[in-house]
Amino acid sequence: MELRTLRYFVAVAEELHFGRAAARLHMSQPPLSRAIRQLEAELGAQLFARSPGGVGLTPVGTVLLDEARALLDHADRVRERVSAAARGATITVGILGDGTDPGATRLAAAYRRRHPDVDIRIRDTDLTDPTCGLRAGLVDVALTRAPFDETALTVRALRTDPVGVVLRADDPLARRDRLRSADLDDRSWFQFPPGTDPVWQSFWNGGRPRSGPVVRAVHECLQAVLWNGTVGLAPLGHDLPAGLAVVRLVDMPPSRVVVVWNEGDANPLVRSFVEIATTAYRRSG
Repeated sequence: MELRTLRYFVAVAEELHFGRAAARLHMSQPPLSRAIRQLEAELGAQLFARSPGGVGLTPVGTVLLDEARALLDHADRVRERVSAAARGATITVGILGDGTDPGATRLAAAYRRRHPDVDIRIRDTDLTDPTCGLRAGLVDVALTRAPFDETALTVRALRTDPVGVVLRADDPLARRDRLRSADLDDRSWFQFPPGTDPVWQSFWNGGRPRSGPVVRAVHECLQAVLWNGTVGLAPLGHDLPAGLAVVRLVDMPPSRVVVVWNEGDANPLVRSFVEIATTAYRRSG
């Protein structure tokens, strides 16, 4: 049995329709039907029960589906590891966010298990570059937050977090259960340095121009709130230093945790990172 034929079989078994399977495989239906009949002849068993209403798996077909998926998954892992070895088996990951995020913790453990021989390099980035050096070629893939300019990038959302405003604990607004952006119009908001992605800056400024101290890192944002009473926005669920409180902003869109890579990048280590990240964050959610 060839891997290609097994992929044909899996497509038909999952679609239970030769036409849809052919479209999924980007081929015409007649050669797909011939390939399945040849596979049945080689195995000496019928894999599909055909009827005017469609097709269904036979008991033999059900067994083959489980085995075929396992074989194809193994073949993909072999291809990834061989390709990684040819590339030097190194991946550089840019990270912008909380290192205690359970999704990131699951992702790190799962990626090490899948790629024990890969040299995984981490580049921690400040708030001035939400793509973590991806555009500059400093990283292969980034685990970050959106929104930002997505031109020439591919972005996959992993989780959404509501956003709140960080205030001094003795601020009268800190006693409120929820706030709106308009409640903070007379306040100073932290700013990012000139040249920072404007989409990113606008989001963390509540969608309109603001004025306030320039910061580069989360720690600087929090200190600006403590020392100057500056307004700072942050995803809910993060621990804050003593003296600070967070109140949910009901009119702010959520912050998206995303994995992002360069459009068209065929690096199998990047593809594997994206797949594992998707699973890790689904389980942590």
